[in-house]
Amino acid sequence: MARLKLGTASWTDKPLIEAGTFYPREARTPEARLRHYATQFPLVEADTTYYGLPTEQLTRSWVERTPPGFLFNVKAYSLFTQHPTPTIRLPKAIQEVLPERLAKKRQFYRDEAPPEVVDLCWSTFVDALKPLLDAGRIGVVVLQFPKWVFPGSDTFTYLEEVRDRLGPYRAAVEFRSDLWMDAEHQESTLAHLGELGFAYICVDEPQGFHSSVPPIAAVTTPELGFVRFHGRNADTWEARTNTSSERFDYYYNSSELDEWVTKIRRMAEEAEEIHLIMNTNNYDQGPVNARMLGERLHAAGLEVVSPPPTPAAPEPPPATAEEPRGQGRLL
Repeated sequence: MARLKLGTASWTDKPLIEAGTFYPREARTPEARLRHYATQFPLVEADTTYYGLPTEQLTRSWVERTPPGFLFNVKAYSLFTQHPTPTIRLPKAIQEVLPERLAKKRQFYRDEAPPEVVDLCWSTFVDALKPLLDAGRIGVVVLQFPKWVFPGSDTFTYLEEVRDRLGPYRAAVEFRSDLWMDAEHQESTLAHLGELGFAYICVDEPQGFHSSVPPIAAVTTPELGFVRFHGRNADTWEARTNTSSERFDYYYNSSELDEWVTKIRRMAEEAEEIHLIMNTNNYDQGPVNARMLGERLHAAGLEVVSPPPTPAAPEPPPATAEEPRGQGRLL
């Protein structure tokens, strides 16, 4: 059976920190929070990389703060998935090479940008992931396409470009248009992802919208199966909310999660590893829902992977004649 790894979409959401139920009181810094998170789950989705291009310094700090065996799924930068990209969030070096027509805009799309700007964004993104790759901390790059991206030859051609851009990094793809998995397109969608070696991201989300993808369980690559849980809050699914935590505001009940247990069991027979990410991120909903899913899987005889052990702190150096142990250094 596959290794089942549970996690949440982000560990930095303000409502989670303010809830006061997941992080201990002494975890007051980003470093302390990530270190604590890694004692609770073996996997996390880094979503900050969607809002701004990461740096090697950032990802190196993630490596330093987590134990061997811990994994980061990294969300693709907004420019790469046909989302609007705020000009002000680009690194200064990239802002300086923007043509005047884009530099004056509040945001722009990939199709509006010159190839050299797109190339520079891609190289910055890929280079920044190298510390994760070298340390064995990278899971997949998560490509979440919006509801205005539809199945067709242009999109499949672009996915081929993404595969080439990513090089050694694996990818998983989530769609937000119901056309991708309707009766006409489902077979070709899964087949194309399989040919590219991309994992299809199964979803649990509100139904009845054009942006709703049905909760179909499918595995497109033998290395990885993937499910993202967005909750079932239909009132906020397509609403304009101030924050994502308001949109994905949902506590699952056990019967709702039980609907996925049989599906996950079937997926686990087809893939080496299954990633199960909770994108319910108001208050402590992510950890609470993830733990409940783990309990439901355990009750069904499916075991989830435990967080990797945290290495013991290094022993202090032996005392020397020049600096006896216990004697403070004067400053």
